[in-house]
Amino acid sequence: MRSFSYVDAYSVEEAVSALGRFGAKARINAGGTDLMGLLKDEYLPTYPEVLVNVKNIPGLDSVSEEGELLRIGALARLSELGRSPLLLERYPALAEAAYAVASPQIRNVATLAGNLCQDVRCAYYRYPAQVGGAIGCARKHNGPCLAVKGDNRYHAIMGGRKCFAVCPSDTAVALAAFDASLTVIGPHGEHSIPIADFYTPLAHRLKHGELVIRIEVPAVSLPHQRFFKFALRRPIDFAIVSVAVVASVEDGVCSDVRIALGAIAPGPVRATEAEEFLRGKPINDETASAASELALGGVKPLGRNGYKVAIAKSLVKRGLLGEGGNLLKE
Repeated sequence: MRSFSYVDAYSVEEAVSALGRFGAKARINAGGTDLMGLLKDEYLPTYPEVLVNVKNIPGLDSVSEEGELLRIGALARLSELGRSPLLLERYPALAEAAYAVASPQIRNVATLAGNLCQDVRCAYYRYPAQVGGAIGCARKHNGPCLAVKGDNRYHAIMGGRKCFAVCPSDTAVALAAFDASLTVIGPHGEHSIPIADFYTPLAHRLKHGELVIRIEVPAVSLPHQRFFKFALRRPIDFAIVSVAVVASVEDGVCSDVRIALGAIAPGPVRATEAEEFLRGKPINDETASAASELALGGVKPLGRNGYKVAIAKSLVKRGLLGEGGNLLKE
């Protein structure tokens, strides 16, 4: 690991000021669970010279429901979200997604904003510099996406352009189902970015000098919520496919439903056609099967990741019907 300077920020203003002074040379440090790997493996073309520590900023770890909004501070730890009484009662799909991340040790230090902003896990992109030298690729702006003709088992089956790495965040999937947004502050003040627009095929939209300060979720009354994640080693691995489903049923008919899929694209994907199809219909095996087909319409798998389609369809059905039958009954 190379040497770097370390700056403690004790307020949002101090953090923004420090990030502004050092620009592209600076990195934010919160939980550090992804950052430490970056520092050790040196897989990026440039190495951060300054770490701006934001863990000491008070108030950025709060969780509260205020009027029509659920507000979660950027520094809220995933372990706390996984056992939050408010989330377990009103937003259980988000609590389940937070609990699904990695191991207890990581959840105890990892933050929500860090989980949303973490770097992709593509093995070509993250190839360590000390093992023969870092590998160039489209995401590093110095080569093609090597996964297209290489090992693409865990890459995108939709939405990939130039780079086919997938968003590794579990919480992003649940937040997409809730139409959440990120509040970002930088040199030019605050602005909001919908979670659905935060990710692009080559990077997320957080710019140098900017800091996520909270996540806002519109208050919902969708009582039936599920988050499912398929991974090889369930307790610790990143998702191969994940799905969040939140729904409401009135008089046996689905009045509203939201379906978000993860680990299949550069960001979480809302299955809007499937959602539209289900509204006004009962949820049963027939409609759930049809919705799962619509949710995966238009996918274009690469050479070795077509298996993700069947898994995603199965998880969509499971999210709608539940493991023990139809969970969307009043």
